[in-house]
Amino acid sequence: MKIGIDLGGSHIAIGVVDNNGVIIEKKERRILAKEKKEICSFIEEYISENVNEMIQKYKISSIGIAIPGTLNKTTIIKSVNLGLENYDIVEKLKEKIDLPIKIKNDAKCAALAENKFGSLKNYKRSVFLTLGTGIGGAVIINNELLDTGDLPGMEIGHMVIQKDGLLCNCGNKGCFEKYASMKAFKNNLRNVLGLDETTRGQELLDMIRNNNSSNKNYLKIEKTVNDFIENLGVGIGNLINLFEPEAIVIGGSFVYFEDVLLERLKNILIYKPYIFNKRKEIIIKPAVLGNDAGIIGSTLI
Repeated sequence: MKIGIDLGGSHIAIGVVDNNGVIIEKKERRILAKEKKEICSFIEEYISENVNEMIQKYKISSIGIAIPGTLNKTTIIKSVNLGLENYDIVEKLKEKIDLPIKIKNDAKCAALAENKFGSLKNYKRSVFLTLGTGIGGAVIINNELLDTGDLPGMEIGHMVIQKDGLLCNCGNKGCFEKYASMKAFKNNLRNVLGLDETTRGQELLDMIRNNNSSNKNYLKIEKTVNDFIENLGVGIGNLINLFEPEAIVIGGSFVYFEDVLLERLKNILIYKPYIFNKRKEIIIKPAVLGNDAGIIGSTLI
């Protein structure tokens, strides 16, 4: 068995995973604002404490960590959503944990998991997107991650879709994730409805599900949803034009909003002029492994 860790922009999850991709035990929690101020200390303490507990209970051969951002074999070169640069996380954790440790971009880990155990297993050529705090992604060709050499690449969230657009945490303007991440979508909904950040995603989802013309906020909600879908369609349309995937799978918290967003997305890609080689059907599926994909995929690196 192996331990997989998903280190997200707003949460951290640790799981014991068997050879069939099944999570035997899992611990997870949100990363609070006060913890982000001392993020390195929090990461090292939380991971080492829980991993060492799991090592006492299970025969663990190695550890994999899924991390958002640009990485090399041991170091987080830059993670915008974690606010980290040049952080040698493997070296730091090896001081506290006596096991081999590997790291990889979180979206690539999730893609590996979906390709082996989930929604992508029947396709040789696919695109995987994870929509959450930001947007990550990976391209799989002949069941292998597209290799971009020494530079990790596939920074899909930082593909520019709007010239001189919104300022992104990466320093550029108009990045895809500023318009089509789930964080952007939820924040936009809260803003137009006059809600604060304590309004949870489930509450927002219920508002969309129950939205109808008798609702005083009907037009505001419809416009916000449509704007999000249009922006998401622009980015995905670009990816289809580049890679012509057999299928696209979307993970992250998008999967919880599947029933209100997925068909709209398919329709906009079919009927809007985003795709050069038009087709009657666009295969877009939710990630079946959900938010566990990062944990499972990190054990496959």
